[in-house]
Amino acid sequence: MNKKVIAIIAILLIGAAGVFAWQTKVFAPKTTHQEEKNQEVKKEEPQLVRADLTGLETTAEKAKRPITAVVVENSPEARPQSGLKEAGVVFEAVAEGGITRFVAMYQENQPDLIGPVRSIRPYFVEWAAGFDAGLAHVGGSELALDMVKSGNYVTDLDQFRAPAGIFWRSDDRIAPHNMYTNTRGLDEYMEKAEKKRSDFEVWKRLPLRTEKTENTDSSELPIAHNIQFPVSTGIFAVGYQYDAPSNIYKRFQGGEAHQDREKGQLSPDVVIAIMVNQSLSADGKHMDIEMTGTGKAYIFQNGKVQEGKWSKPDAQTNISFTDEQGQNIPLKAGQTWVTAVDNMRQVIWE
Repeated sequence: MNKKVIAIIAILLIGAAGVFAWQTKVFAPKTTHQEEKNQEVKKEEPQLVRADLTGLETTAEKAKRPITAVVVENSPEARPQSGLKEAGVVFEAVAEGGITRFVAMYQENQPDLIGPVRSIRPYFVEWAAGFDAGLAHVGGSELALDMVKSGNYVTDLDQFRAPAGIFWRSDDRIAPHNMYTNTRGLDEYMEKAEKKRSDFEVWKRLPLRTEKTENTDSSELPIAHNIQFPVSTGIFAVGYQYDAPSNIYKRFQGGEAHQDREKGQLSPDVVIAIMVNQSLSADGKHMDIEMTGTGKAYIFQNGKVQEGKWSKPDAQTNISFTDEQGQNIPLKAGQTWVTAVDNMRQVIWE
């Protein structure tokens, strides 16, 4: 076969291949733009579930995270704090000398900075124990340290025994008001302690997106747009102002907006006052707060207030909130802030 014939055959084969490719492109089933978009959505959007701590939607992976609690200071030298705005639940009480302190709890949110971290008190341990949490702190009162060391309450995340790098002191504040941590480091600490999950009684939450209309007897509840929690006095006195457009409560301390250094003014979705028996301990320094038993509670959400009762039968059981019929009061999803107020004082709202 001569070269001319071979060339002709090659040209015919190339042409046939081109025609086949064109027919395949033209007549093959087409994927519409909407189908492509739906496929992308299915790949990108993970299945969402409600987090046990806040009732907000999150990924199943984050919803399985154990609860991590951190004791955060509230002295003037510690303000503004970091990480409080991203906490799911915050408890507040007097630590000593009228100075309040917080125990902030995290699950789905993982802030890069939390602090300043300070020492524990027995009632902080009891609150954290109710959530079966790991509790991060820098030392504590003698009784509180005995409680965490026993292993019967929480997973102890004491700074004094932590692996290097999990806690650190910042250069922009003086000690002891400059100890910080983050959830990444605390996760490492929890893994070392083999703390993989938290088992606790989850608070009942209102349905998402319908919270204003489905609150129990909400139309009959008193309006509460300006609230005063006399947890302490002066710069530690707590106030909230209801913001109707966003359906949250803007938090104030000593008449000034309470700021998270990185995230702005704190604005919980639900604020609760629990009335407690409170007295000075035998050492003359620390406070004794009775956190097991029952007492009056005021639940503020959706711009209204509902009077109820708090209950905590023992240190390891989570605190609960019930109405006059003994039914659990459903809470709006989001950050919930609980403040312990002395029974000798009065919560005020208007």
